[in-house]
Amino acid sequence: MTSLDRIFAVALIVALAAALLWLGRAEERLAGPVRVIDGDTLAFGDRRIRLRGLDAPELDQTCQRADDTAYRCGETARDALRRLVRTGPVTCLISGRDRYGRGLARCEAFGTDLGAALVQAGLAVAYGGYAGEEQEARTARRGLWAGRFERPDAWRRERGRDVRTSP
Repeated sequence: MTSLDRIFAVALIVALAAALLWLGRAEERLAGPVRVIDGDTLAFGDRRIRLRGLDAPELDQTCQRADDTAYRCGETARDALRRLVRTGPVTCLISGRDRYGRGLARCEAFGTDLGAALVQAGLAVAYGGYAGEEQEARTARRGLWAGRFERPDAWRRERGRDVRTSP
């Protein structure tokens, strides 16, 4: 084997290894009807998908409006997500899994990024993404930012519930 043949063989092995790594990280695309579980979780049939880059209040979490009245902010986030998914077909690009095996995904319905819409409306907080949308909601005092609330991860921790580790 000549040195040129060796170089070619090494280049071929490197290219194959890179292709295998790329295939292992490829995003998975899901599209179709979904069921809304809570403010940041969808289900395609039996398969649960967690929206990447945000954290919505838990279903039984309450928050305070500007006038100090309590409201179920977790239910508000879930209901808003339900309205968003009714606007058109839902498509999710899954690019990872959380420790429970749920796909972590960016999802959209009829061209609207679901996570961006929730954070921008002040119904969820940025959690590894959507920082600009959160700043916009804070400045405009929308949703959670119009009153007082406990961040969802702190709320879960305080009640001994599991805290998310993957944004």
